[in-house]
Amino acid sequence: MVIQLLAGLLTILIGAELFTNAVEWLGSRLGLSEGAVGNLLAAVGTALPESMIPLVAFLSGGREAAHIGIGAILGAPFMLGTLAMFVTGFSAWFIWGRRTGRKMLHVDTALILRDLRFFLCMYVVAVSAAFLPRWCRPFVAIALLSGYFMYAWTAVHSGQSLSEDGMRGLYLSRRQRPAYFLILLQLMIGLGAIAGGAQYFVHGIEYAAQVYGIHPLVLSMILAPVATELPEKFNSVIWVAHGKDRLALGNVTGAMVFQSTMIPAMGILLSDWILNGAALLSSTFLLLTVGSLYLSIRRRGCVAMKTLICCGLGYLSFFLAILWSIL
Repeated sequence: MVIQLLAGLLTILIGAELFTNAVEWLGSRLGLSEGAVGNLLAAVGTALPESMIPLVAFLSGGREAAHIGIGAILGAPFMLGTLAMFVTGFSAWFIWGRRTGRKMLHVDTALILRDLRFFLCMYVVAVSAAFLPRWCRPFVAIALLSGYFMYAWTAVHSGQSLSEDGMRGLYLSRRQRPAYFLILLQLMIGLGAIAGGAQYFVHGIEYAAQVYGIHPLVLSMILAPVATELPEKFNSVIWVAHGKDRLALGNVTGAMVFQSTMIPAMGILLSDWILNGAALLSSTFLLLTVGSLYLSIRRRGCVAMKTLICCGLGYLSFFLAILWSIL
């Protein structure tokens, strides 16, 4: 069991290293900005594997499957806005803050605030759809889709262009400027390793739950989403380690916007979109956490490592609330 968990984590880590390396080269060769690479290519690429979970659940039919799909849709942004932020802030402090005394991430604060505004607005719209008449919901889905395309347009046209200076060589190529084929091949290998490692890790968690008698509700709402969001966390840690804070944090905030627009739109169109108490509770903790983060960044004018670390309190609070309801 322990070996399976470690093997899953190692596979995800290797896949994330291959993916981040390839996506940097792809963005550089295409002349894209850091916003387009971190907030779009990396964020959407790593979010696609876990996005298949609700799609499969909805298409399989049944009330239980619908609950699983809705839980997966709401669990992804919750993990990103709480745990992924914590991991990004803690890794920045652990790698750089302790040695250099640096307390802030080197990011474009205006772009981070833009991402968080997009997320907060779109996520509120998505959750509010559960309380609207059915005939209104397709219009909500269209609004969410339109919101993401607007965000994508702004991300492509914002941020500095990626420079090849100091960029690590592509692992599958010995050339200074690798061919597109090798870049795309490494990208696919990295994504495959990330998806396979996450699935293997989830199976390990399920086995651990059976062995130690962990309540299945805790597994489905707390532990399993951690594994499905590991790609974003590992990508951000790798970029932080290489001093690329903009890509690291943009990967998380970009994935948050994607997971609060495109995926909820699918859920609204393919399901009854009924949110139970646990779903509403997680949404409340997420909005409070991200809202507090937004206000802190706006007030300070920078992204402090300790502010990101404090986002972990949102995850911890929800975890304790779920345990309290069970016990």
